[in-house]
Amino acid sequence: MWLVGVRDLQYRRRRFLIAVIATSVVFSMTVLMSGLSNGLDDEVDRIVASFHADSWVVARGASGPFTANRFLTESDVESVRNASGVRAAAPMLVARATIGRDSLKDVNLLGYQPGEVGAPVITEGRVAKRAGEVVVDSHLDAGVGDTLDVSGRAQRVVGVTDDLRYNFGVNTVFMPLAAAQELAFSGQPLASAVVVRGRPTAAPQGLKVLTNDDVASDLRRPAKSGKSTIDIVSYLLWIVAAGIIASIVYLTALERTRDYAVLKATGTSNTTLFGALLLQSIALSLAAAVVAVGLALLLAPLFPFRMAIDASSYVLLAVLAIVVGTLASVAGLRRAVGVDPALAFGGA
Repeated sequence: MWLVGVRDLQYRRRRFLIAVIATSVVFSMTVLMSGLSNGLDDEVDRIVASFHADSWVVARGASGPFTANRFLTESDVESVRNASGVRAAAPMLVARATIGRDSLKDVNLLGYQPGEVGAPVITEGRVAKRAGEVVVDSHLDAGVGDTLDVSGRAQRVVGVTDDLRYNFGVNTVFMPLAAAQELAFSGQPLASAVVVRGRPTAAPQGLKVLTNDDVASDLRRPAKSGKSTIDIVSYLLWIVAAGIIASIVYLTALERTRDYAVLKATGTSNTTLFGALLLQSIALSLAAAVVAVGLALLLAPLFPFRMAIDASSYVLLAVLAIVVGTLASVAGLRRAVGVDPALAFGGA
């Protein structure tokens, strides 16, 4: 069985190579789609974890700090700080801003209290402490000492954090809370949430307490439809890959009609013929999967989003490649089984 399949692959190696290349492109896109979907979850986990909070307090009626349409006042912040179970608390502000002058780029704007809960961890430079200073994430094209135009105001970059993009890879700019309030609310002392170490035993009046999981779930909600679209595209790509392999196997079966007739006339079973077709399909799928891994690693840095391609993605690719190869081999099975042994002797 295996010898029949191997010899056929050797004879049609050029077609096999073309099929491997075409299928590997499709497989690599499925890996990248999976990496993008995982990356969207990963960026949410990273930004929430960066605040090192045990719990969050937002206005009642607000779904979360990153999607808040209701804000907290200074008295709300004080009531949280004085609540039982709170070890430390500090307000934070989430807003949107642009950087640049002629060519604008959207960024996430996060305001924090320097030296308190929620201040970003710096990997280069220092934390921004006063108006006119900002900290940027490592994927923004700016370094310590550079000047950025943030929503029309010149800001000096004094520090860099790790990769803390979110909302489909949008870069993040951090600045002291008072400066962020001036930029977003014309100086009104409002906050999106209070970041808490510990957990209030009871929510102050008009407020509610959220866990890290609650905040992450809320931040993922706007991207839910995008992730669904990515998943649908991935399913379609698997179908395309199966179609490519199935077409190659079926063409092979058509060309080998007389060969199959000879094999059947000499006593070869349908199971053996199917095994040969199955071997070809799986060999093609696995070869394409190997090439796809390298292609995905090559293409991943070109995407503006965070790609989280881990070992499980490659294992899943190998498993699904075998499944696709098995299903595709059925395309040639019916043709091989239906061959009349009489064709080996010139029969109709």
